[in-house]
Amino acid sequence: MKKNIRQIVLVSGKGGTGKTTLAAALSSLFDKQVVADGDVDAADLHILLKPRVQNNYPYVGGKKAAINLEHCTRCGLCMEFCRFAAIENYRVDPLACEGCGFCFNICPEQAVTFSEVISGYYRESIIPSGNFVDAELQPGEGNSGKLVSEVKKRALAITTSEKTEWLIVDGPPGIGCPVNASLAGADLVLVITEPTVSGLHDLERVIQLIKRFRIPSGVVINKHNLNPAMCEKIERYTRNEGLFLFGKIPFDEAVVTALLARKIITEFPDNSAAREIVLIYGQIKNFFDAPIMKKDEVTMN
Repeated sequence: MKKNIRQIVLVSGKGGTGKTTLAAALSSLFDKQVVADGDVDAADLHILLKPRVQNNYPYVGGKKAAINLEHCTRCGLCMEFCRFAAIENYRVDPLACEGCGFCFNICPEQAVTFSEVISGYYRESIIPSGNFVDAELQPGEGNSGKLVSEVKKRALAITTSEKTEWLIVDGPPGIGCPVNASLAGADLVLVITEPTVSGLHDLERVIQLIKRFRIPSGVVINKHNLNPAMCEKIERYTRNEGLFLFGKIPFDEAVVTALLARKIITEFPDNSAAREIVLIYGQIKNFFDAPIMKKDEVTMN
């Protein structure tokens, strides 16, 4: 049975590999798609997509403690046992409070309140090519993996209601909890890397994580022509791991020009980077049109 929604997640071992630039470019090429920015700690896809916000929702990521000084007898237990040193002079520093609730539970006078707080926001927007969902985490707030899940949940709901075929997720960098949340439910993961020693190392870490999810995945090498020798090492690793190389994007000054103008690189079609991205788009389409056995070869080892 054909799946109605095809979910593509772009990830990278670290920031600055060109993941968001590629995600923006792909969003301009697919028809009937929803785009989600899963990098909630440093969301920037909106800069290129120029969304018109339709709805804004508060995100409750946890709880914070506060002390009611009218009921407090200054026994000092809360300050003594707060392992995060978030309480001073019987006042809770909301940035230092980790929301563990220990002070709330040990206060003999029940002078500590423990309430949910707004940790950020997630938004639904309209972009020229479809719908867009992104989020903003408040400074000092945690649980960004939960916010990524909220973003994806809302994006999937829009994809379903709009009967959209494609969901493109610009995932966060690294291998932490937010990345795990972005990978959930993916049909294809594209790992963006660059031809450096750290690029290869980070690629290896991300691939090991993706293997645990058993999601088909492939590789895109950005700025491949800046270090041909290192690019060959990455290609060799890709082959040895049974990964499919979806494309190699060359360094092109048109990318810098486009980013400075806050435009998507495909808006400057007469350049080598845009031409390669169009080919990558074709490879992705071919992947989903291929028989199941061929998809498995992309890798689920």
